Amino acid sequence: MSNRYFKRPWSESRGDQFDYWGASTYFFEIEDSGAAIRQLVQYDKGPTLRYSTKRLEDAYGGLATVVVVDDETEWEEFEITADAFEEAWELDADTNQ
Repeated sequence: MSNRYFKRPWSESRGDQFDYWGASTYFFEIEDSGAAIRQLVQYDKGPTLRYSTKRLEDAYGGLATVVVVDDETEWEEFEITADAFEEAWELDADTNQ
């Protein structure tokens, strides 16, 4: 099976010193085990954060360990194409925090 890609909005703010960044949208590349291998977080009023198996964490967060496990139906409505994920991943890549 090949990797799957998801775009999922998150309407809650962070609840920490970066709360003013506001809501966010998460993009995930998920391998067969359900683990994220790349993750992009775009904040409404803040930076775009990128994590991968080569960059697991930083001062702002980190790569989710397991995203899709038991209930894949919860994620079906958020599935996107690999091209859509790559477009978001590459967008403003040089401004990554």
